[in-house]
Amino acid sequence: MRIYLDYNATAPVPAEVADAVSAVLRECPGNASSVHTFGQRAKAVLDDARTAVAGLVGGEPSEIVFTSGGTESDNLAVRGIVESRRDGARAAIVTSAIEHEAVLNTVKALGRNGWPVTILPVGPSGVVSVDALAAVLDALRDEPPALVSVMLVNNELGTMQPVTEMATLAHARGIAFHTDAVQAAGRFRVDVRELGVDLLSLAGHKFGAPKGVGALWVRRGLALQPQSVGGRQERGRRAGTENTPAIEGLRVAADIAVSRLPAEALRQAALRDRLEQGILEMVPGAIVNGDPAARVPNTTNISFEGVEGESLVIGLDLEGIAVSTGSACSSGTLEPSHVLRAMGLPPWRVESAVRFSLGAATTDVEIDRVLEAVPAVVARLRARGRGRG
Repeated sequence: MRIYLDYNATAPVPAEVADAVSAVLRECPGNASSVHTFGQRAKAVLDDARTAVAGLVGGEPSEIVFTSGGTESDNLAVRGIVESRRDGARAAIVTSAIEHEAVLNTVKALGRNGWPVTILPVGPSGVVSVDALAAVLDALRDEPPALVSVMLVNNELGTMQPVTEMATLAHARGIAFHTDAVQAAGRFRVDVRELGVDLLSLAGHKFGAPKGVGALWVRRGLALQPQSVGGRQERGRRAGTENTPAIEGLRVAADIAVSRLPAEALRQAALRDRLEQGILEMVPGAIVNGDPAARVPNTTNISFEGVEGESLVIGLDLEGIAVSTGSACSSGTLEPSHVLRAMGLPPWRVESAVRFSLGAATTDVEIDRVLEAVPAVVARLRARGRGRG
């Protein structure tokens, strides 16, 4: 039995999605910008997908921009807003210390080119402080920032951020607000109107669409500087021929996600809680990272005292269980988690942290098997470490 508990990195593609992608590849060869029948069939695929994705986040179809995934959506949101100012002024950008690298590295690159940058701190719970944002905005009252960008759900911890309250603060000062909802869309109900945001990023492969397709929701009427220049696709906001087969996969995955909520969220939360509680009971020195109350239903991040996180990931993989130490985009590096470090956790917790992220295919039987394997692998690694001493 092989068990996949790394849904925050990417979710397996359901058969219905794969079949839909294959059908469009076979039967819909046209370019959606063409006026002939083949082109109009492709355009209909895009229109249907735009409606489905809008329904996933509570927006309107005309507000959906198809992209290659979360990273492009984040880049388009951040750069598109700050570069759209008609006066050319390089106003400040405010973001948090626990953002995905797609936001953090984009903001840092803009900072090197003259845009002032403010990074909001987080506390030991992994939640960004609303008061900290309020203080920053008060300090910048005379020269308001161009954008505040705070993620809806942290990819490593699963912690949910107070986006609604932060967006309200930003809007009171006429500042645009972007949220990276890559780990939220498809996991629980997301509504852009209730959140009060101006832009929202999502990635299809987190909830069962193919890799390489995503979307950016852009509030109607918001000025956005295109980052890909060419034709007039996506209402002039993102040039390039649309990836029709992948976008069809995004449509089907979005429809499936909507149909399963909220029942699937409740089921995954129950499995996650059973996994987490079992580990804490059976493994001495295990501790959960992040706020246990404010988090997405499928994720737990646990540190194991006396064990290197990478060693535990490898040990579990040998047992047929796939987990991770954090963001898939940072795997393979020797750098410790910037998220856990930003929380001020002691080094042993940062270096021994492992993320378990569940999904639609996770079963009770699989959780039972994981609860057998984790204590044994941890004990073996700890014994090996003592032997080296």
